[in-house]
Amino acid sequence: MLTKFQNHIGQNFPQLKDKKLFLAVSGGIDSMVLVHLCAQLNLNFEVLHCNFQLRGTESDADLQFVVSYCQQQAITIHTQAFDTKVKAAQNKESIQVAARNLRYQWFYEKMAATNCKYLLTAHHLDDSLETFLINFSRGTGLEGLTGIPAQNESVIRPMLPFSRLEIEAYAQAHNIQWREDASNASDKYLRNKIRHTIIPVFKEANENFLASFQNTIDHLHQAASMVADASKLVYDKVVVAQEYQMEIQLSPLLTFQNYQAYLYKWLVPYGFTAWNDVYDLVSAQSGKQVFSPTHVLLKDRKKLILTERNETATEAVFLIDSKESKVNVPLNISFCNVSYLSESDSNCIFVDDDKIRFPLTLRKWRTGDCFYPSGMTGKKKLSKYFKDEKYSLLDKHKQWLLCTDDQIIWVIGKRADQRFLAQKDTVKTIQIALK
Repeated sequence: MLTKFQNHIGQNFPQLKDKKLFLAVSGGIDSMVLVHLCAQLNLNFEVLHCNFQLRGTESDADLQFVVSYCQQQAITIHTQAFDTKVKAAQNKESIQVAARNLRYQWFYEKMAATNCKYLLTAHHLDDSLETFLINFSRGTGLEGLTGIPAQNESVIRPMLPFSRLEIEAYAQAHNIQWREDASNASDKYLRNKIRHTIIPVFKEANENFLASFQNTIDHLHQAASMVADASKLVYDKVVVAQEYQMEIQLSPLLTFQNYQAYLYKWLVPYGFTAWNDVYDLVSAQSGKQVFSPTHVLLKDRKKLILTERNETATEAVFLIDSKESKVNVPLNISFCNVSYLSESDSNCIFVDDDKIRFPLTLRKWRTGDCFYPSGMTGKKKLSKYFKDEKYSLLDKHKQWLLCTDDQIIWVIGKRADQRFLAQKDTVKTIQIALK
């Protein structure tokens, strides 16, 4: 196994040979074998151990076992204890999810603090099979059927090609000691139930079952790679990525019969789960929205617009005193007395000081807002102006207004109100500029 491990590292993760590494070590057989293998290859590593305090004295004994081993082998070790049950209750999540979040948060913090580039975990082929079956049982896309990835950015799993039997044989051959987690024997958790009752049936029916599974995973990875390539090609034809939003053009998208698959591929990273609602947006009326915890997807005429959720209240109002020469929140706007008069444009207007009253206000639009657009005759509802300018719902929510006594001076960056603009006979002119 050592030769196979060495070849695997050399072919797939050569960067590990000259970098400082962290090893996540629980004290179980898998992680203790990983420590032994890395030591045999003279890799530069330190150990991270978490005590989740879930099994009383057993958890403490695991901690002491790993600490003693590292001290005997002159390996630097870092430990951290968590009150996992309290954290799970606070976040209203399962013990397993809470433990995972706690340990990885700590792992990443330690890596950042010590400039460590990679974390190694001891996940192996049987773990990948169990993950495959769990995802399969719950319903999943192609990503969920490719098992545990060999690498997620800074997290590397170099033992994925090895089975539990290979790991056990290596531990026995090298007289490696480990701690047995009693909870692994319980069928309380789905993973254990699959491990103890389902997988043995497959292995009995096919003695080469794990090898067959590995072949399947290899084929699925190749298929996933082709899907990613196709997704990128269609993305370039259909999606317009802007600084703060992504626009999915529906006309070219709908030329593909499997357009739903592309929508899923592009939007799943943004936390969407209500996929039927997402797919229905394609034929929905303008203004319909679907939300994820972090983003909103809006139907706007012939496109879908993806943007981050902005929880800033639409009633937020910012006051501008007459003594202020510039403001930086929520926009960068400068105010300057000038002795000349130039033609206003979308980013700069000239107003008559006698026609406005401080403090000015910055706010979002409200139902019933009206103004007198410069260059036009008469009053216009702001909602009608938005419609004529083809504002999307998101554009409306983003638009800021500069007001005096709640009357609109400027639809900022777009159009000034004719009533407040400076004229040739204006005594005191103020230049207001958006930067």
